Amino acid sequence: MPANPASNDPTVQTPASTAPTASDLARAERLIGEVKDYPAPGILFRDIMPLLADGPALRTTVDALIEPFLGKFDVIAGLEARGFLLASAAAYASGVGLFPIRKAGKLPRPAASVGYELEYGVAEVEAHNDVPQGSRVLLIDDVLATGGTLIAARQLLRELGYEVAGIAVLFEIDGLGGRSALEDPHLHTVFRS
Repeated sequence: MPANPASNDPTVQTPASTAPTASDLARAERLIGEVKDYPAPGILFRDIMPLLADGPALRTTVDALIEPFLGKFDVIAGLEARGFLLASAAAYASGVGLFPIRKAGKLPRPAASVGYELEYGVAEVEAHNDVPQGSRVLLIDDVLATGGTLIAARQLLRELGYEVAGIAVLFEIDGLGGRSALEDPHLHTVFRS
């Protein structure tokens, strides 16, 4: 039985998503810009802002993010910062709540935090515990590179007593080891390079 009381309410409907077409996805992917040497030399930054600014492309990618998990989650968690944007749209489209996962020091009453290593140091994510324990959470982020942030977020959700229903990512950068580091057979990515 889902932990979210709203999911048991027959008046609350989770909208049926239609699977995005290959041509719609290709169009959306073309809107993702590439910025060389940002934020540091040698980095190829994926700029999703043009995609977010295009209504049909945003709808297509949100539908593609949640489609494999429809009916399997009670709430959607988004990682700061661009993951918030996608998770907010996905939560709205699917009729569920939003669970923000923030960088350390951004919440007035964090219930838990998890640290993780970066290529250049350490970082931490934290969250409140405003969702009932046992809730099924779909975790959404914009980019999967090395996987450190998503691994920490998944651990954080589990420590708070939530079931991770799946992980959905807009863009996976191949060759950086994120997929193998996550070791999640249900990892879903919309685009890959």
